[in-house]
Amino acid sequence: MNAGASPSFGWLGIIRLGLVQTSLGAIVILMTSTLNRVMAVELGLAAAIPGLLVGWHYAVQMSRPRWGYGADKGGRRAPWILGGMAVLAFGAISAAFAASLIPSSFWAGLGLSVLAYALIGAGVGAAGTNLLALLAIRTEPSRKAAAAAIVWIMMIMGFVLTAGIGGGFLKPFSFDRLILVTCVVSAIALVVTFLALRGLEPASAQQTPAAPSANDGQAFRAAVRETWADPQARRFTVFVFVSMLAYSAQDLILEPFAGLVHGYDAGSSTQLAGVQNMGTLVGMIITAVAGTLIGKSRAGFMRGWTVGGCIASGAALLALGLGTQAMGTGWPLVPNVIALGVANGAFAVAAIGSMMTLASAGPKQREGTRMGVWGAAQALAFGLGGFLGAAAVDVARVMMDAPAPAFALVFAVEGLTFLLAAALALRVGQTGADTLRLPVLPSSELIAVRNGEAT
Repeated sequence: MNAGASPSFGWLGIIRLGLVQTSLGAIVILMTSTLNRVMAVELGLAAAIPGLLVGWHYAVQMSRPRWGYGADKGGRRAPWILGGMAVLAFGAISAAFAASLIPSSFWAGLGLSVLAYALIGAGVGAAGTNLLALLAIRTEPSRKAAAAAIVWIMMIMGFVLTAGIGGGFLKPFSFDRLILVTCVVSAIALVVTFLALRGLEPASAQQTPAAPSANDGQAFRAAVRETWADPQARRFTVFVFVSMLAYSAQDLILEPFAGLVHGYDAGSSTQLAGVQNMGTLVGMIITAVAGTLIGKSRAGFMRGWTVGGCIASGAALLALGLGTQAMGTGWPLVPNVIALGVANGAFAVAAIGSMMTLASAGPKQREGTRMGVWGAAQALAFGLGGFLGAAAVDVARVMMDAPAPAFALVFAVEGLTFLLAAALALRVGQTGADTLRLPVLPSSELIAVRNGEAT
């Protein structure tokens, strides 16, 4: 759908796409949080097994450019979003069933799990990439920051509703209950997605389909090369990878840091993560409101928030490690974590808005391909970031023989990586494209990272 040929979304249209994100988040949280715990606790598997399955689904998301290109070629996004959600739902149900097989037939259950998580990755990639592309094409520049905040806050609603209501129905736990809850959540998500998309992208308003190619594989590779040849898109891709590497590397070590260094018990460290998420929401809301009220009249406004969010996130991580190293348990951990959350939230909204702007500012009928390239970079960073952060702490603890300096070193490296991302963000938009107000990272999972997933 071409922004020039179709009317821009009003707030209702943005909220309807937010409902799709809510549905996506509802299924994803079951797979990356609930099922992860079931495999590690109820099934007693090594934590590496569910970790590798989650990593595998990120690897499959390297196919995001292909899903975006398919929609570019066909001219419509809604069928790909709905189809992706259907694949995601089928993969989730298959994963729940596979887990139930493991006690009686380990290898059959594990093999089915590998296939199921491949479907989950493909579904998230197809739906998430084209949802963002549709939002980018049909949202006015002055509303992009608010639109980014709305759809991601609504995705968090999907996490919360599923964790609260679905978790209640899983008590007492049984595999039959797990399969039933997964089926019900998936069915509701599909119905909500279908109703939210209905009429949102009318066939009469679709863009002209791309010319058919005798060799679709060649045409796809040409589209990706075209995206990579664009200096802005290439710089943005590098920025996405570096910034998301820094963002995801912090996620798996914050709670262990609170427990090992500050003496928090399991409940307190979980509450600390909740405080960080609240700070993230506050940062997102502040940036969205500021971008809507001020960004339209001030070129580069969101670009400044992107750079500022990276710098603030880096500073908060440096303070977290070095402050604790200097003051021990006397360091104000909770205010520091709140500041980190607010900085991450500001960075997230500016990044998503930047991605939407850069996608719609590029060549027409390449929006999905561009989104896909950035999404693939993000997925690769997500897959590496959590592992590298946790592994780095393990190595540093062995070398330093103490947890506090080990965490301080890793947080410092992550903070410096955020500062590098800020420098990279400054380069996006420098070649005569400063009219792009929002130059920075995508992330259909930014906040989802907090819960183990990216769309």
